[in-house]
Amino acid sequence: MGRKALDSPGEAKEDWWITNELGKRMGLNWKYNHPKEIYEEMSLTMPSLNNISWERLENENSVTYPSKSPTTPGDEIVFGDKFPNENGKGKFVPASVTAPDEVPDKEFGMILTTGRQLEHWHTGAMTRKASNLDAIEPEPSVSISPKDIIKNNMKAGDKIKVTTRRGSIDIRVRQDRAIPDGVIFIPFCYNESAANLLTNPALDPYGKIPEFKYCAAKIEKL
Repeated sequence: MGRKALDSPGEAKEDWWITNELGKRMGLNWKYNHPKEIYEEMSLTMPSLNNISWERLENENSVTYPSKSPTTPGDEIVFGDKFPNENGKGKFVPASVTAPDEVPDKEFGMILTTGRQLEHWHTGAMTRKASNLDAIEPEPSVSISPKDIIKNNMKAGDKIKVTTRRGSIDIRVRQDRAIPDGVIFIPFCYNESAANLLTNPALDPYGKIPEFKYCAAKIEKL
């Protein structure tokens, strides 16, 4: 249960209210007055919510699905006995792996991947305004394996340049043993070293998703 901490400022409205109003103005007979009513409609079409009522969530705060009765805790494993289909069996399908659009070469010899940090969510539009979170992670860094740091005559804390075929950013080195050799990781929440200036906008052929998680890059000591 996500509980409201503050009232919306000024004339700002909650997302569910905005969606409801859009539906009404498009001619739909939507009369939701509270998220509870939306949740109850969801429960009609989502078997995973069986036995997990809004009132139960209000009392218990959270319930893991599936739950076998209104009084038993949720199961730790979603599909413990069978899958939710006619024969109860899962289906394994071999995947045909598609090569990345851009792979490392002599000029750009490393792989750049991007993602989130524990302390900052997505673009940091909210979390970087939180003084305690910003104090923990106040500036951008590029995580590099110890071996690659030594190989490139760098040390943790150095300011370096990361370059791809789209552009360059200056950023500090963070040593990270969890990063594989040949890979660098940059969180995308820092406007001052915007990782997505470097990423590859090429779309995958099926999902049409930009290839933000893989491109060729190089690092240089400043």
